[in-house]
Amino acid sequence: MVDAPLIGCYRPDDVLAWGPDGPRSASEFLSEAVNLADILPDRPTVLNLLTSRYEFLVGFAAAMLRRQVTLLPQSRAPETLRRIAVDHKNCYCLTDRGEPVHDIPAVVLPAERGSSRGAWNIPQIPLQQHVAIAFTSGSTGHPTPNLKTWDALVSVARATARRLGLKAARVQGMVATVPHQHMFGLEASVMLPMQQGLTMHAGRPLFPEDIRVALTKSPERSLLVSTPLHLRTCLLAGVKLPPIGMILSATSPLTPDLAREAEQRFHAPVHEIFGFAEAGSVASRRTVTDGDWRMLEGVALVRNGVHGSVQAPYLPCPVPIPDRISVSGRATFRVLGRVEDQVNIAGHRASLGDLTRQLLEVEGVHDGVFILPDGKEGSSSRLMALVVAPGKTQEDIQHALRQRLNPVFLPRPLLLLPRLPRNETGKLPREALRQVMARWKNESSNDV
Repeated sequence: MVDAPLIGCYRPDDVLAWGPDGPRSASEFLSEAVNLADILPDRPTVLNLLTSRYEFLVGFAAAMLRRQVTLLPQSRAPETLRRIAVDHKNCYCLTDRGEPVHDIPAVVLPAERGSSRGAWNIPQIPLQQHVAIAFTSGSTGHPTPNLKTWDALVSVARATARRLGLKAARVQGMVATVPHQHMFGLEASVMLPMQQGLTMHAGRPLFPEDIRVALTKSPERSLLVSTPLHLRTCLLAGVKLPPIGMILSATSPLTPDLAREAEQRFHAPVHEIFGFAEAGSVASRRTVTDGDWRMLEGVALVRNGVHGSVQAPYLPCPVPIPDRISVSGRATFRVLGRVEDQVNIAGHRASLGDLTRQLLEVEGVHDGVFILPDGKEGSSSRLMALVVAPGKTQEDIQHALRQRLNPVFLPRPLLLLPRLPRNETGKLPREALRQVMARWKNESSNDV
């Protein structure tokens, strides 16, 4: 096979997406993509900043038809876009109406709706065609670009659908709280539904009530693509969701307790994806029953001590796994955390991820994270914690942590904040944490 269809499992009149202005059929989508491709500038790369998930898909498809590569920025911050534009000097932007991007040529999506034209003809995209560049999140340093082929995106979508058993579960729709420009968002909320013939919700609901309304308007037993942060928020809000088929989570570790509560409250199995921008999604698990991650079909695991790499036919070479792992079987492994996640305080070792997990289990804590202020391991270092816990005091949190942690790991200081500086996918970029610590140091010095 040298190519694969742009969309799969749709008939012309099937609803591909549902947005504020009503349904869009598969034939309407193809017509809009072809129409847009006709007016795109002749440039090699495009920054697709369209807010609507459906309109993003139209732009993504149109770019592929013109053999253009879509750039997927890790954020919409002006400095981020400027830096990407500098690195890709001949790019342009696809933007929403009334949202110009400074110093970057922009194309605004036509306001008029498309209509079916001509015969039902699904374009075939060459598997080896480069279609996207995904950037790392910046949570561990400077974002880096990763080139993706159509083969990589299609293979992951099909393998994920088989692993989740979407056909057997009769899942017909998809609602996502994750941004479509993110690697997991592109794979799970764009590629997965368009390859499996699901009706996608065009918006990106963030708040619990918005998520409930979006699911109400979607087909029964829809797939909810989300993050631990959004699931936790829904549980804390006590929102009652309509019947859904399953939940798929990624972007940060999902604790078994949170997954179990979500399954019990929302009456749907919770599955978790393990992946990273360099390779995409590579493994999955049902968090409440599986401690081990199981490789997706077609992805091989290569062990190298506590490190490892993944291989797949669509990857040009083995890709290192950024986490330390423990291989438990031929195609299964456990995550031990990243190298920079390990700390040594007064001769005692711990994982920042595990400390954070125990912090999040404290009653009344809505969000939180342990960090090492100077970013260096050492016996004289002290840990710091940023916590969101409405109605709780620092003493309340410290008292609860004393029951759980070795005293050397108690955070000094522990800062109570109204919210953490998470990005759109729920991650905490290193630069955002630096800014929080800088403000705290400045305020502390002013108090002296």
